[in-house]
Amino acid sequence: MSVIADKPALELHRATLANGLRVLVVPDPATPVVGVSVHVDVGFRSEPEGRTGFAHLFEHLMFQGSESLEKLEHFRQVQSAGGVFNGSTHQDYTDYFQVLPGAALERALFLESDRLRAPTLSVENLRNQVDVVKEEIRLNVHNRPYGGFPWILLPPVLYDTFPNAHNGYGDFSELEQASLDDAAAFFDTFYAPGNALVTVHGDLSEHGVDGTLALVERHFGDIPARPVPARPSFAEPAPGAERRQTVADTHAPLPALALGYRVPDPAAEPDAYLAHAMLATVLADGEAARLQRRLVHSDGLVTDVSASNGLMGGPFDARDPDTFTITAVHPAEVPADRVTAAVDEELDRLAEQGPGAEELERQTARWVAALHREDDRVMFRMLGLGARELLYGRAELAVELPGRLAALTGADVAAAAARLRSSGRAVLLVEPAAGPTGDGDA
Repeated sequence: MSVIADKPALELHRATLANGLRVLVVPDPATPVVGVSVHVDVGFRSEPEGRTGFAHLFEHLMFQGSESLEKLEHFRQVQSAGGVFNGSTHQDYTDYFQVLPGAALERALFLESDRLRAPTLSVENLRNQVDVVKEEIRLNVHNRPYGGFPWILLPPVLYDTFPNAHNGYGDFSELEQASLDDAAAFFDTFYAPGNALVTVHGDLSEHGVDGTLALVERHFGDIPARPVPARPSFAEPAPGAERRQTVADTHAPLPALALGYRVPDPAAEPDAYLAHAMLATVLADGEAARLQRRLVHSDGLVTDVSASNGLMGGPFDARDPDTFTITAVHPAEVPADRVTAAVDEELDRLAEQGPGAEELERQTARWVAALHREDDRVMFRMLGLGARELLYGRAELAVELPGRLAALTGADVAAAAARLRSSGRAVLLVEPAAGPTGDGDA
């Protein structure tokens, strides 16, 4: 086992076990708790055609017991130690994590290694979790206003390929057809140790870095190595013109719209990518932001507006391609084209003049302060480090974010606005519709 240590603001110690499992150990003597996460290199975009929603479904299955623990025992073990736990599925990865008192580090490593080695895959668990996921989709998408807006509804307008365009939450009929063989094949393919990363972050005072690495080796080292799947490129050409689609929503009280744009590759052009993130902040973060002032307070065109660089998460949470979104809810008497025209005018103004120095300083301070508040929690800091290490091989990106954002100039933001205006985009329109809602099984 070879170890390479880097020393940015945090100590980052890396190792790779003989079975291919990557390990990131980040001590923090200032905290009394320790976090353990497992990031697996599989997300919505990796799931096979005909099995939409399978990555998310499998996340649920990983909480249904393991080789040494019956169902719910994992929960009891964490909660009895005063800890918290969860998991989540993203475009390009799935994570599992827990945070416990520092003295419970080995318990956390055992729990995570046991289910990575052999989760309990059974017909009963599969059918039960399909029903749980279907109920989650009913609750969060089918039976609520603006369900799936925009992260489910916008991609098929902006993208053409299955990995980028399909519904990652899942189609009911495809979820119902999933078999135990499908689940076993998915686990064997994507949950190989060489396709995963373990991050340990926090109080390591009892074991130290070397002792922690030895504990990781003890609990994860005997998981048999398996072939690691080749990760395909999800690249596809950006649209050359505007694309439009209208969907009906029987629960929506007001019309809504979403604009979607392609953003620079975060791996190849990290600073240009971050300039788009700053552009989103300048446009919509806070009452003084441009679209808030213009669309909400001045012109009264919308009741709500937001902007985001990234379809689902924060900066550097997905590989290329990713999406810049602007969403708005507007009164029925306001035409959608009037809203989009006002957005275009603000983008044109930013492309020509850039944000003012005081404006950029204010928005930078808001965002950097938010990043520091988030990083006060071991869980968020650990998950940010693990995700950037898995996706880009550089956990340091999480540490560098405040400085990189503060270094952006008005010219950088102007260039990002100009790039949006010069490229094709997707326009998704949500129209309120009367009619029976059903239970969402269609």
